[in-house]
Amino acid sequence: MVEPGWQAKITGLDHVVLERVVAMKRAEALGTHADPVMLEVFNNLFMSIAEQMGVALQNTAYSVNIKERLDFSCAVFQADSSLVANAPHMPVHLGSMDRSVATIIRLNEGRIAPGDSFMLNAPYNGGTHLPDITVCTPVFDDAEKDILFWVASRGHHADVGGTAPGSMTPLATTVDEEGVLIDNFKLVDKGHFREDELVELLTDHPYPVRNVHQNVADLKAQLAANAKGVQELRKMVALFGLDVVKAYMGHVQDNAAESVRRVIEALSDAEFEYPTDQGAVIKVKITVDKEKREATVDFTGTSAVQPTNFNAPEPVARAAVLYCFRVMVDGEIPMNAGCLRPINIIIPEGTMLKPVYPAAVVAGNVETSQHVTNCLLCALGAMSAAQGTMNNLTFGNDQYQYYETICSGSPAGPGFNGTDGVHTHMTNARLTDPEVLEFRFPVVLEDFHIRARTGGKGKWHAGDGTIRTLRFRETMDCAILSSHRHVPPPAIGGGENGLTGQTLLRRKDGSTENFGGCNQTVLEAGEAVTVITPTGGGYGEG
Repeated sequence: MVEPGWQAKITGLDHVVLERVVAMKRAEALGTHADPVMLEVFNNLFMSIAEQMGVALQNTAYSVNIKERLDFSCAVFQADSSLVANAPHMPVHLGSMDRSVATIIRLNEGRIAPGDSFMLNAPYNGGTHLPDITVCTPVFDDAEKDILFWVASRGHHADVGGTAPGSMTPLATTVDEEGVLIDNFKLVDKGHFREDELVELLTDHPYPVRNVHQNVADLKAQLAANAKGVQELRKMVALFGLDVVKAYMGHVQDNAAESVRRVIEALSDAEFEYPTDQGAVIKVKITVDKEKREATVDFTGTSAVQPTNFNAPEPVARAAVLYCFRVMVDGEIPMNAGCLRPINIIIPEGTMLKPVYPAAVVAGNVETSQHVTNCLLCALGAMSAAQGTMNNLTFGNDQYQYYETICSGSPAGPGFNGTDGVHTHMTNARLTDPEVLEFRFPVVLEDFHIRARTGGKGKWHAGDGTIRTLRFRETMDCAILSSHRHVPPPAIGGGENGLTGQTLLRRKDGSTENFGGCNQTVLEAGEAVTVITPTGGGYGEG
């Protein structure tokens, strides 16, 4: 059968060759209706823009924390702040950045001009914890009248003030002790970088930043990343047309929503209870509505706001839910707002997952986010708990400030073993290369090795943890903010729990003391800190 508009020919080799002889009529070359091929193209185009923003940020950043550890994230948003796409940077950032953009839009409505950029880190107003500063930039049309899109970059700054260098003190009981709170600050006004006002903001505080030059340099790098995003979005509009780009921003979210609905179809009602070292409990109940192809994630029963800083602002728990359902999608789709469309999240007021000012929150973004993720994935039966901590180690003085997260093994799950010595879940950072670390800071990396045969056992075993020792060459404040020093990371499916971790100090006289999971001290030249990471759980009866 030969379709209309085609012609069939028989070659000398008896091959049938079909050739179109009448051009196919199309109302538009590409159009605004979803095309499967172009959907994949735009999925990758939007992700590519966020990735290019990340490269620009890494290349121009000053601090080791952003340049070497890659503790940053970049993303593209619709005009209404809906997340369109992100690069695979830090999951805990990306599921919460849209709240920062939404806050900037709400607080500056009618007063946003071309060339403006804004920043914030307010945990109760779109942020997560104070070291994570988000810079948001609008993308205007050619007439410089209407905002078409937004781009944003979030970087974890090595120090934003507070009672301890590195701004990650485990001893804070209010957010003001954790550093400078920034709520809707105009960083660039119609193309003018407001450096004097920025320096005043960062230094006029009871606990000011310690290295304002570094903060300013990193914020300029974030602006450079945003400028790259604006440039690439403009190029995309010039190539495809505004209607098409806007339409496909909607299509990629629709596709993500449908992908998550397919995951939900395979799930059943579930619940899990996750205890922490501090005596708190995170509870989740997942209810699946097969008919509507929707799920409700209910955190009712979770402990109340804590006197510690393990409280997590609502965007953090939301980011963990988004991450968990996204990683269960069997397909290469950008993590975006569509992933959350079929999910109803319930977080009761007054719990540690929805604190109010002035509750301390610095551990919520790094530690509680990991607990929520473990709780969800265990409830869903996807895998046992990972180490459940980022092992946040900070040290510094008035001249130097440094922060790192330390990897362990990933957990096992149905049909797979874990991997040794990798960052898991809500952190996706690198560790600074030893040469760079020792060049930039007065420390010596004495030891860093795999903690052999320590992953949780089972039919499938978890990956092994790590041991890391740093010796200081001058007097430094040192703090550890971590979890699972008392409660082992739980296993599911009949596997064995992971091992707990430990933090040790070695004094100049050679004596060793247990530093605990959350503590702060002063170490003199020649003294050292050793972090022994917890490990994930195994899966299945071995």
